[in-house]
Amino acid sequence: MDLVDGLRVLVASVETGSFSGAAGRLGISPKLASKYLAELEARLGTRLLHRTTRRLGLTAAGEQLMTQLPDWLDQLDEMTGALREARRGLSGTLRVSAPVTYGEMRIGPLLRDFRAPHPDLVIDLRLSDRFVDLAAEGIDLAIRIGRLDDSALVARKLGVIRLLVVAAPAYLAQHGQPAQAADLTRHLCLRDTNMRGDGAWPLTEAGQLHRIAVSGNFLANSARLTRDLAVQGEGIAICPDYVVLDDLARGRLVHVLPQASGPVLDIHAVHLGQRRLARRTRALVDHLAGALGSAP
Repeated sequence: MDLVDGLRVLVASVETGSFSGAAGRLGISPKLASKYLAELEARLGTRLLHRTTRRLGLTAAGEQLMTQLPDWLDQLDEMTGALREARRGLSGTLRVSAPVTYGEMRIGPLLRDFRAPHPDLVIDLRLSDRFVDLAAEGIDLAIRIGRLDDSALVARKLGVIRLLVVAAPAYLAQHGQPAQAADLTRHLCLRDTNMRGDGAWPLTEAGQLHRIAVSGNFLANSARLTRDLAVQGEGIAICPDYVVLDDLARGRLVHVLPQASGPVLDIHAVHLGQRRLARRTRALVDHLAGALGSAP
């Protein structure tokens, strides 16, 4: 066993809380992770972890080692990575978490552009609409939309998303055009259940915020499906701008109630605060900020 491998297993085990979590992060088997840790303890002549059936806990020696070890490993990666990257560009694996629809439509293409000049870089994009545990799942960078709740994470704002009220021309021809936000209560509305809150649509009209209690025949936890239903004339929808901009440009959808503005949601890149950001992660954050900050 290489000493550095054993040290990486120790850090990953502590941060994920298990050998299986460490193994998943490092790309090895749980059995091998446990073996590396045992060999590290034998080499150092001291116990580093308490093992129980439920959890791992640091011994006093383990706590002492962990005060400096994560930063030391990060600095080692930084130094060796800089030598490789000077010749071939960025390398290693970047694990990125993002919401499903936004990840598919916006983040995926941007990651492809980012990776193109770096043949040794591996992108591991994990799409989920839940807030993943960055430490437990070994995520380097997560894309979050809306209000941030976890103050333990370091965040950088990348851009904004605006929610737009839209409908198909065929629907408006049949049911009429709402003149003000309150008129939406008399229309078929398509509800995206990913939106936080009680289901009411928050719209600001003439400087006043209104919460419109809408109703309709379709609910879905997908902005893309809600857009598709709107295009097919099933009702009025409130959708993120990145989902409907092409449909608006092509006339498949119409911006309804342009005088009533929907919520503006911040897009953030978040990462764990106790670790030094790898060069590849810093470069990706800069790339995303440049692209999303200038998005229409």
